[in-house]
Amino acid sequence: MKKLLPISLLILLQSCQYFEKQVPNEKELLDQELKEINWNEVDEYPSVGDCEKLTDANQRKQCFFEFLTAEIQQKLNVDTLSVLFPKLDTIEVKVTVLPNASMQFEPQFPKDSVAYDTIKIDSILHARLIDFPKVNPAIKRGIPVKTQFVLPVIIKSE
Repeated sequence: MKKLLPISLLILLQSCQYFEKQVPNEKELLDQELKEINWNEVDEYPSVGDCEKLTDANQRKQCFFEFLTAEIQQKLNVDTLSVLFPKLDTIEVKVTVLPNASMQFEPQFPKDSVAYDTIKIDSILHARLIDFPKVNPAIKRGIPVKTQFVLPVIIKSE
């Protein structure tokens, strides 16, 4: 019995090595996780309250873009863009939705655009596109993220 106790203790201590797991390197895990993330797409697109009730992601995205385009057109139709620039029928606007739910608007002009006063159009755009309705930012892995997209906005001349 006295010999059995030391032998069993020795076997028990040796068997603990079989249960020891190798701890993965944190940097390797992080690198592997970062490679798996698709940084070009978001889990949820930005949205407004009216579009939140839709369950399909594509319908919600479409609803958001239609709302945004209509809101920008409505705010710009009040102004003198159509009077100052009668030949201007469409402006492409780069919209940036920041993680804090604020928005930035920047008109996009062709590189060779000299037909329009781009500075004047930019100032009118910034002056009119204030007090925008609340927009919920895009979500990536549960975190609000910055998104950018370009919307064609039709300027209606009446």
